[in-house]
Amino acid sequence: MNNPVTPKPCKILSVTKESEQEWTFRVESDVCPDHGQFMQLSIPKIGEAPISVSACGEGWLEFTIRSVGKVTDCIFKKEPGDNLFLRGPYGKGWPVDQFEGKHVVVITGGTGLAPVRSMLRYFAENPGYVKDVHLISGFKNEGGIIFKNDLEQWKEKFHTTYALDTEAKEGWRTGFVTEFVKEIPFEEFCGEYVVVVVGPPPMMKFTGLELVKCGAEPENMWMSFERKMSCAVGKCGHCRIDEVYVCLDGPVFPYTVARDLVD
Repeated sequence: MNNPVTPKPCKILSVTKESEQEWTFRVESDVCPDHGQFMQLSIPKIGEAPISVSACGEGWLEFTIRSVGKVTDCIFKKEPGDNLFLRGPYGKGWPVDQFEGKHVVVITGGTGLAPVRSMLRYFAENPGYVKDVHLISGFKNEGGIIFKNDLEQWKEKFHTTYALDTEAKEGWRTGFVTEFVKEIPFEEFCGEYVVVVVGPPPMMKFTGLELVKCGAEPENMWMSFERKMSCAVGKCGHCRIDEVYVCLDGPVFPYTVARDLVD
């Protein structure tokens, strides 16, 4: 009988430096997570960290990681051929089956692009699954841009707006993602749309408020609310907010729930 919290050693197949601080690790695995689910990555005697799956394929998973602490710093020292320990997948992902046949609006900030990357790839590879995709992706500066190849390819598939907070770059807008929400043609969607928002908590808060101001219905909006997850199975209580366990009930939540998840 398999223990759901026992990590399994998995070989690193490749390492891609996406930006100054974010690297993507492709790891050998037969796990088939839903879009938006996360895995627990660990190194024995060091610790573990919850990381969203940023892409998957036959026999592999990808994790786009920002080096921000003891565990992730140690992972960054790993090379192809080394092992990472994985357990999962955990949590609730994007309800992609509910998005079928609708207009999909995706708004991301920084590494918030990672939890929606596999879903966006699915839409790009399966024309007609959704009516269209309006993608707004913002980054702090040019050095923080991730998934450059995907961003270029999505220009051909989706309606895209790429922005840097304060810097100027050819082909990119300057400003926060909230400034471009008013350009989304919600009135043309006839109610057949969904909105996905992922990024730092302040970005999601103000993007949600701007979306509602611009006519988006809260019932049609979704957010990935990743915070303080530890055990991933609802036992440690680190991610509990009132009666909600983020690792079990999320990390993907309807906006009507996410807007009230305040520590």
